[in-house]
Formats: sequence, C-alpha cells, structure tokens
Amino acid sequence: MLAALWTLALSALCAAEDFVLTVIHTNDLHARIEPTARRDQSFGGYARQATVIRKLRNEHANSVLLNGGDTFQGTLYFNVYEGLADLAFMNYIGYDAMTLGNHEFDKGPAPLERFARLAKFPVLASNLDLSGEPELAKVIQRHTVLEVGGQKVGVIGLLTNDTQNISSPGGGVKFLDQVASVRSSIGELEMQGVNKIVLLTHIGYAEDVAIAKRIPELDVVVGGHSHTLLGEAVEGLQPPGGPYPTLVEGDGGHRTLVVQAGDWGRVVGLLHVTFDEAGRVKSWQGQPIVVDKDVPEDPVAAAMAQAFKKPIEAKANEVVGHTETGLPRDNGPQGENPMGNVIADAMLAATEKAGAVMATMNAGGVRAPIEAGPITYGHAITVQPFGNTLTLLDLSGAELKAVLEHGLANAPEYSGAFLHVSKNVRIEYDPKRPAGDRITKLTISGKAVEPAATYRICTNSFTAGGGDFHDVLKNAKGYRLDTGLLDLDALLDYLKANKPTNRTIEGRIVRVGG
Repeated sequence: MLAALWTLALSALCAAEDFVLTVIHTNDLHARIEPTARRDQSFGGYARQATVIRKLRNEHANSVLLNGGDTFQGTLYFNVYEGLADLAFMNYIGYDAMTLGNHEFDKGPAPLERFARLAKFPVLASNLDLSGEPELAKVIQRHTVLEVGGQKVGVIGLLTNDTQNISSPGGGVKFLDQVASVRSSIGELEMQGVNKIVLLTHIGYAEDVAIAKRIPELDVVVGGHSHTLLGEAVEGLQPPGGPYPTLVEGDGGHRTLVVQAGDWGRVVGLLHVTFDEAGRVKSWQGQPIVVDKDVPEDPVAAAMAQAFKKPIEAKANEVVGHTETGLPRDNGPQGENPMGNVIADAMLAATEKAGAVMATMNAGGVRAPIEAGPITYGHAITVQPFGNTLTLLDLSGAELKAVLEHGLANAPEYSGAFLHVSKNVRIEYDPKRPAGDRITKLTISGKAVEPAATYRICTNSFTAGGGDFHDVLKNAKGYRLDTGLLDLDALLDYLKANKPTNRTIEGRIVRVGG
C-alpha cells in the first residue's frame, strides 16, 4: 500500500516537473548527398549526418528531428532523382517534419507531390492555398502535432512568399499572409491542448527574428533559406550571422528561441529547451554540431550513397573543359564575379546569331563556383541546375536601364536579382544615389545605350518571367522568344569551345562615387 502511494506521489511530482525538449535540425541541404570538399576540408554528406543524428537521438530521448526546407536543387543528384535520393536518406534517418522551401517548387508541383507522398514524415506549409492543386493539397499539411515524452509539441510550417517570384509553383498555388496563417495554426493547436509551439520556416534568419517579435506565442523558430550559421565561427564555413540560439523577448517576459543550421548538412543544429508545466520557455542550451571528416559514416547510409552515385558517376565525370584561374562565384567589391561572367558570355555566344546584343544572368542562379583544373559535366550542372531556357527579348534602352537598375537596387550588398552581364557591356553606378537611378554610364560594345533605341537581349526564362521581381522583363511588350535552349547546354558548349576558360573580375560593373 505504501509503495503504491509512493508511486502515485512520484508520478504527480514528475507531472509537475519541467520538460526538456531536444530539437535537432538541418536546412538547405540542396541535394548534397556526398560530402562537400574544398581544398583539404570536407563537410556534410548524408552518411555523416546519419551518424551524428542517430547519436544525438540515442542520447536524448525527448527529441524531434526537423528540416527547414530546400532539400531540392543544387547538384546532379537532384537533376537525376528530383529529390527522391534525398528522401531515401531522410526517411532512413527518421525526420519528424519538414517545411517546404522555395526550391521544392523549382520543377513545378509534380515532383514535390511525389516527394511528399512518399515521405514518412509530414511536409508542412501553413501559408499556402492549394485548392488549385488538389493532388498537392492531399500531401501538404499546415501543421502537425508530435507526441514527445508524453507531451504534445506543435510544429507549423512556413515558407517565403517570394517563392512565387523566385521559383515555379505554377498558377494553382496561392500564397497567404504569413502572420495570419501562423496565428491560425496556433489557434488550432491550442484547441488541441498543445502549449509548446515550434515554427519551422524557410523565410530567412532576419525574417525569423521579425516574426518571433510579431508572434510571441511561438516558443522556438527553426529556420532556413538564408543559409545562416549561428553560434561560434567554424573554419571553412561561412561567418556566423548571430548567436545560437538567438533570443527574442516579447511582452510579458515571453521568450522565443531562433535557430538555423547553415547549409548543405555541414552542421546539425542541437537545441535543448526546458519548458515549465505551462509550456513557457524556462531555460535553454545548445550549439551546432560540425559534420566534418572526423565523423565516421553510417554504413547503411554510405552504401545508399554509393548506390545512388553509380548511375550518374560516368556522366558527372565527363570532362567538358578546363580552367587555370578557377571560376569563383564570390562577388567582388563591384558585384560581378568570374563564374557569373562566364555564364553571361555563354548565353550571348549561344544567341548572337539570333540577334542578341548582350546577355544577363541573375546572381541567384549562379549556384556554385568551379575550382582550377578540369571542368566536368557534374561541375557544370551544379553551377546551372535549374533547367532554365534562354529567352530573347526586345527592350527599349530605357527598359534595359530599368532592368539593370533593379539588379543594383541593393548594391553593393548581395542580391539574387543582381545581373551579371556579357563581356561587351560596361556599367558604372553610384550606390549613394537613390535606387532606380544609380547607373551613371551604360554601354554595349563601346556605344552608349540610348533610351529610345531597341536592344535585343538574352536572359533566362526565370528572369524573363519576372523571377527575382524583374517585373520590367515580365511585362515587356516587344519581341519575345523562348529559344528552348537550356542554359546548361549553352554553358557546356561555351566551355568546350573556350579551353581554357579563364576569368578574373574584369570591371564590367564598376562602382563610382562611393
């Protein structure tokens, strides 16, 4: 009898105790099946991630494994498998939930529908109206409830509304107000007795902090999209963008913790959150775990990687060119970079016979650099993975200037809308002048661009359709022709015809007055 009473008392005491939730998270994996190597360093790869994640889950019983989107796009693996290779690893590792990223829509709704249908975890997005895509609506949830250690943890998905401009969701996918969507999900979760809320986002670190300030009911925001490393610096990775976690304090002392885990699986986020019995954040600790060459590979995941690699290995290793200088994509002080310059030159070379007098390439579409040495098919497709086609447009000189001004609106800060230009173009701009009126000199083949003259330009189908908010290109009324020629094929042809392909920053775009 006494033993039974003691057991009941102990149970009551435990019920009133704090609850510790461990959040393990990744984001922006971008089809990096294999480790990412640079010089003598090597990070990531699913086989190493599997080792790290399984160890963490074994050590922390009350854990959830979350992904912040953009599993699609970025390497030859995506072009061949359209996300299903990544999904095999995610299912094996045991993810609990994923939010959509913008790149999940890069090939339209169909590959995403297949991915989400085969996923062994919920795929989330609260701010989508999918009534125009009924098959996709069947497999995408607004939020989910995870049962962890006898507690309910609500997870809400959220992706950037810019997806409609920077990817290809199609007309059947409508984007809703983000804050209203999240608040609606919170209300539904609270009605189910959930008092611990995680917002799983793909909107970027700055936006994560902003939405945490606007919605204090959130306890944790696990992010993606901006590829932000938080916490301490790691040699060989991008500089940290803030503390891990980032604390946002709201009215009434409510605290929200914001985290993100860089990109490409090079780190795995680890956050321990202590909740009181009312579901309020009481304390926390954590840090990203570096996934480097010292981490052993999970043997099952390593075997899976080898199996996926075999069908594409021969094609990926086919040598198509050579570079002695390397082709970095790190933007110089003016904005241009050698990799972007090569792509723009390739686009012009492919369309000059059709009347193009210049070419532009959006910086956000230059997805990787190429290091000095042989250039393979695999390198090229990693640089140009989207399958965009080359599009010819006739613009007035005034329209052309407006297009280039849009690309310079955030200069000298990086912007995906920034336009690299072909070798015959020279631009001078003053960043101190108002956005929209920064270009002080614009020439094509040494001649000043005249506002009333007509110029046939080559761009890709993404920007021609208004991607990265290039509305002038989208709304241009003159001649327009989608050539059907893939940007990748244009690049391959150029690399084959121009050996070695050497570039430096050439002064195509020059900052003045700043």
